[in-house]
Amino acid sequence: MIETKKIEKEKAILVGLAVRSTRREEVDESLDELSALAVSAGAKVVGRRIQVRPRPNPAFYIGKGVVSELKEMLGDLGGNSIIFDDSLSPAQQRNLEKELDAKVIDRPILILDIFATRARTSASRLQVELAQLEYTLPRLTGAWQHFSRQYGGIGAKGPGETQLEIDRRQVRTKIAHLKKKLVKLGKDRATQRKRRERLFKVALVGYTNAGKSTLFNVLTKANVRTANMLFTTLDSTTRVMSTGYPCQVIFSDTVGFIKKLPHQLVESFKSTLEEVAQADLLLHVADSTDPKLDQHIAQTRKVLSEIGATKVPYIMIYNKIDNADEFHPLNDNGDTSFLVSALAKTGISSLQAEIISRSTKHMVQISSPL
Repeated sequence: MIETKKIEKEKAILVGLAVRSTRREEVDESLDELSALAVSAGAKVVGRRIQVRPRPNPAFYIGKGVVSELKEMLGDLGGNSIIFDDSLSPAQQRNLEKELDAKVIDRPILILDIFATRARTSASRLQVELAQLEYTLPRLTGAWQHFSRQYGGIGAKGPGETQLEIDRRQVRTKIAHLKKKLVKLGKDRATQRKRRERLFKVALVGYTNAGKSTLFNVLTKANVRTANMLFTTLDSTTRVMSTGYPCQVIFSDTVGFIKKLPHQLVESFKSTLEEVAQADLLLHVADSTDPKLDQHIAQTRKVLSEIGATKVPYIMIYNKIDNADEFHPLNDNGDTSFLVSALAKTGISSLQAEIISRSTKHMVQISSPL
């Protein structure tokens, strides 16, 4: 796996860009989430800067004047890293690091770093490693710039270009090797799913930190790790329940979704997320205290669309209701919804009754002759 430097004691300045129709307020809210991600990764956020411009600067993403401002902010605030809320091109990242003389990372690599730290099972480690390598491959050029500076014009291509090509070849070989392993993993998962074809399958989905794992523990009497932080759960956990249900019910806890999730992660986690697409029922868990509740519900549905799970029946579950004042469900499509507190175990019996009802209908359908 690629080693990523932990940003435990780093002091970071967050940067966002409001482009065209993107309102400054929206970017400010997005930086709030980026701040939570940075803290989850171990950084201390010491400042933030938002620029409004018609389009990104091809060379620096932000304007050259703001680059100068950031350099001053790093000195004034004692910062040593800049975290951008959007994806940077390899050239933009290199240009910024050269101008700022500080580490520059973007939201995708920050999320990848968190995933690399939190992955526990061999499967999730493989998936994160693949995503890291695919993200890093086009950025290898910058690692060998020192050869050009050292040797100048004639002879500059020799060692640098040779080493770069060796590195690229090694990374591509590693990527191919990981993909083969993940194909096998996907086949193993498909075999497991085939064995469970006639069972009623329930998958918990939702925005990160909505309380899915806490609800999963309540519904299955499991002991999945929970915490009030982003991306506590990366490894898909499955439990088969029979007590209290008319048939065996399989519950699956899944990785939380987030805005601007790196597409490399979605691709590499597809074999895991197929548990969601193959489910008979989705429990879409949302945090009822979340000020951006509607946006996070929309983002979850967007990811569900990307993995081909839009046709799976679902129940909206508004969690943490014990901390919400006068909450009214966003039930504009006539969706079945439940107000619960997984922590206080409020509203759980009604939710379980609905799952029992649906699993009963499922059992009748698969038992009926064609």
